[in-house]
Amino acid sequence: MAQPSWQPWQPWQPGQGSGTPRPWHTEGVPQPWQGGGPAQPWPGPGSGAAAMLASHADRERAVDVLRAGYGEGRLEQPEFEKRVTRAYTARTVGELALLVADLPQGPMPLPAPVTPVPRTFMPLARPQTNGKAVGSAVCGVLCLVSFGLTGIPAVVLGHAARAEIRRTGEGGDGLALTGLVLGWLSNVAWGILVTLMLVAAAVSA
Repeated sequence: MAQPSWQPWQPWQPGQGSGTPRPWHTEGVPQPWQGGGPAQPWPGPGSGAAAMLASHADRERAVDVLRAGYGEGRLEQPEFEKRVTRAYTARTVGELALLVADLPQGPMPLPAPVTPVPRTFMPLARPQTNGKAVGSAVCGVLCLVSFGLTGIPAVVLGHAARAEIRRTGEGGDGLALTGLVLGWLSNVAWGILVTLMLVAAAVSA
């Protein structure tokens, strides 16, 4: 595809005879989009796309690009108004392409603001379950099938677990309490049974 013979319009050019930039003076100088030169090809896949008739959607897209360029300070108001007028009166896609050839195809993206999530909606980290609390609960449940033989380990592990939980903030206090209750019930039952056996032995003697 042949390269365009005209240079894209620049909003600022170095001033003649001075080192400071000044606005580009376009009075009397025909611009490509003003129809002063030959039609340039549309930068698309087909060579005949420039001659394609423009639709209302094509014109609106070109005007959106011009609005974005004007909002970003790339176009001055007189230039912007002229280009918008030309866009709404353009007949072909090639004419619209010349109007926006020196502008970004849309507004420059801005970084999205990062909104911190309130701590209320943050997931809470679950504390680690104390191992001795788990052992106490297991021994307490086994009291039901071992005839209370695991009652003493359940009580010992339960008291040790609750002390560690208060010190470290770990989880499992309910498991430790379950083991303590079942362990103490088993120990009390064994104590009553042994007492009755001793009383029976003393009476029979």
